[in-house]
Amino acid sequence: MRVVGGSCKGRNLASFKGVSIRPTSDKVREAVFNILPRDFPFERVLDLFAGTGALGIEALSRGASHAVFNECDGAALSVIKKNLEACGLLDKSRVCRRQAAAALGEFGRAGERFDLIFIDPPYGKGLVEEALRSIDRLGLLAPEGMIVAETSRQAPLTEVFKTIEVIDERKYGDTLVYFLELKEGSDG
Repeated sequence: MRVVGGSCKGRNLASFKGVSIRPTSDKVREAVFNILPRDFPFERVLDLFAGTGALGIEALSRGASHAVFNECDGAALSVIKKNLEACGLLDKSRVCRRQAAAALGEFGRAGERFDLIFIDPPYGKGLVEEALRSIDRLGLLAPEGMIVAETSRQAPLTEVFKTIEVIDERKYGDTLVYFLELKEGSDG
């Protein structure tokens, strides 16, 4: 795995052995970032199921000013910190060890909003919909912000949310990538 664009382009990222963590492939990550606006207007980023931290690191490499990496697995946290250090991005980062629902609740109570939110949990557990419901209810997406959510093709998004909506959907092998933003007239 490597950073595919921005100031850290080409840097190798540590990963995992085994199947407990499924990092977003370089190909899918590059495709996602090619769909996002070229001027990269996203300042505050949340990588909710951070795994290796590759999505949040890619955002920082491309110009985000701060990223929060949330992960509940202790081994993954070590990999995230190692990757942030290797890319010189520790000073632009905050690493949290929480279950996603607990982390989102804390961000909501603190009044935090994010310009870009990545949701890439383990497949087949309903975690994408659960996270999107919380983000919707807590108003965690900033105006003009975007959510990028990954699921498997066997579990497409079907839920309708109060303040956020799907604006694009892409297929990459077994992966579905959804792009969501605030509905017109919503301010999160």
